[in-house]
Amino acid sequence: MKHIQIKSAIVSALFILLAPGCNKILDEQPRSIYEPGFFKTEKGVLGGITSQYAHLRFIFGQPYYYNTLETGTDEYTWAQSADANFKDMDLTGVGNITAASSRSDALWGTAFSNINTASGIIENASAVGISAPLIAEARFFRAFDYFLLVQTFGGVPLDLGAGELKFNTAPSRKSVRNTVPEVYTKGIFPDLLTAVNDLPVTGRVTGGATKTLARLYLAKAYLTYAWWLQNPNNIPTYPASPRTDPDGHDAQWYFQKAYDIAVQGIDNPGPFGLENTFYDVHVGGNDRNKEMLLYADHTQESEFYNGSPLTGFQSELGGGRNSCVWMVTWNYTVIRSAANSNGTGAAISSVQREAAQGLGRPYTRMAPPIEVFTNTFAEKTLDSRYDGTFSTVYRGNWPKGGTTNTTLYNANDLPVVPGDAVLSFLEYDSQGAGITYSTGANFPGKSYSNVGAGVLPGRADFVIAPSGISRIVFPGLWKMGVYRTGSVGLGEPNAPSTRPFKIAKFSELYLVAAEAAVKGATTVAGKSARDLVNVLRARAGKWRFSNKNNAAFVADNSAAMIAATPATIDINYILAERSREYFGEGHRWFDLVRTQKWNELAGSYSICAATYGAHTPQTFTRTIQPFHYIRPIPQGQLDGMEMTPEEKAAYQNPNYQ
Repeated sequence: MKHIQIKSAIVSALFILLAPGCNKILDEQPRSIYEPGFFKTEKGVLGGITSQYAHLRFIFGQPYYYNTLETGTDEYTWAQSADANFKDMDLTGVGNITAASSRSDALWGTAFSNINTASGIIENASAVGISAPLIAEARFFRAFDYFLLVQTFGGVPLDLGAGELKFNTAPSRKSVRNTVPEVYTKGIFPDLLTAVNDLPVTGRVTGGATKTLARLYLAKAYLTYAWWLQNPNNIPTYPASPRTDPDGHDAQWYFQKAYDIAVQGIDNPGPFGLENTFYDVHVGGNDRNKEMLLYADHTQESEFYNGSPLTGFQSELGGGRNSCVWMVTWNYTVIRSAANSNGTGAAISSVQREAAQGLGRPYTRMAPPIEVFTNTFAEKTLDSRYDGTFSTVYRGNWPKGGTTNTTLYNANDLPVVPGDAVLSFLEYDSQGAGITYSTGANFPGKSYSNVGAGVLPGRADFVIAPSGISRIVFPGLWKMGVYRTGSVGLGEPNAPSTRPFKIAKFSELYLVAAEAAVKGATTVAGKSARDLVNVLRARAGKWRFSNKNNAAFVADNSAAMIAATPATIDINYILAERSREYFGEGHRWFDLVRTQKWNELAGSYSICAATYGAHTPQTFTRTIQPFHYIRPIPQGQLDGMEMTPEEKAAYQNPNYQ
């Protein structure tokens, strides 16, 4: 299969639905502009199709947009170095989401630009001899973008200036929002149904759109719309619309369709399937594995095709770079070990910044609450997903940075050599019985630790129990950590990640079908909600490597994992499984909003303070109002439209005016 290399710039049609806010984003980057006549050529249409994949980089991996999907959920809160971009999303009184501050603006501008390009392809492709499967790629991405938009903002415009779902060839500063049912039934469902019918079983290029991908998104769209119709907690919608379907179907009809389509995807996988272990899904070097249905591609082979620089000290934004994992990485480089055997002498940086999957560049903007480790990942011995998600052991690598000491001295004045554990996060609080924490960054008279970590008798590594996790010291997100081949020394830890950002996995078909089954869909033999969940839980019980021990570890706990699954599956259990499978991958806000469980599951959390040595959990309460279930229309969009102040206020989602 051919591997497509995609240029870093978004390729856009002449389209200005927005103005100042998005123009700033567009003007920051070089791009190819497609004149309307360009779509009258085969070259133009093919270039437009390629741009559909390129635009994914400007959404997925963008750190501030990533923050809007995770901060404020039960997966992440703000961390010690967070600014307003992150605190605003937490809803704990340290900030406020407004039209000007919401970083969902990154989605609005990129998605609408790409939607218009997709419409240009769809309208012109047949006339220049482009085949139906290629046109179906544009249909998939138009639906994909509209699905992201309608989940985020509520009803959005189908008419960008030239008519509903028409290619717009002139700047437009007028806009009318369609209702949620109109977006689904006029835009998303028809495009995805066509994509399922016309896309190939095997992508025309590596990472290309396929029937399986289209089935996943059709099933997800049916599922999300079914919840919207049902509206169990009376969450308001905007623009105001009855919770009725224009085609006359009820929520149960759509739950059934979600189940049926997801099962079709499972039963007709094409070249896709589950990896043997959870570790295999996420280990660097195996990113384009058989489980991956869609990703925002990057490469270390070429800066041009990577979409961002490969070397040097780079900023987190610009050019579609993948830098979101920096936000969830704490500053482990502050850890110190001692030069002398009594714990004194020079304080040496024993864990240095490295372009390695368990390390990477620290920003300390987002931290996981304690409940992630005590509730979501309560089982850490049988279930490999905890070990395959987090960086929990930080090992000495000081020789790579030029420090020549062969031995350093660490907790309890015990020696450590390169590769030894310097700091470990314990799996269970029970393992921390007898732990002694320093009251500040260091123990009195010692030059080591420097991060307020604790000691246990006989252990050379500093330790922190789950209840001692704070806004400044917390496990990193190993699954999305940086990875490169051929690195020398510490590599390039300050350049953006060259790994693809995972967007859609084959495994999600099982959880979409399971969720629909819990909501009452009639199931087929062998695919009840419990059956479907257990496929992934059985896989989670299989180990081939232990990140904690940095060594091969072969175990099969599948039977025990299945036995531990509740006899009756409910929505909260589905959501817990989704978090264990997709923690930190940008799914969580959508999951909690879809099921209207946001306040129930993320309304409060506990974490220790943002200072070294803080290990007393504090409880924080979020004020999640019904209007928060949709994000504000970006201020840049409003500023660019030719409307009266009253019309702009009516265009904006309620309570954000």
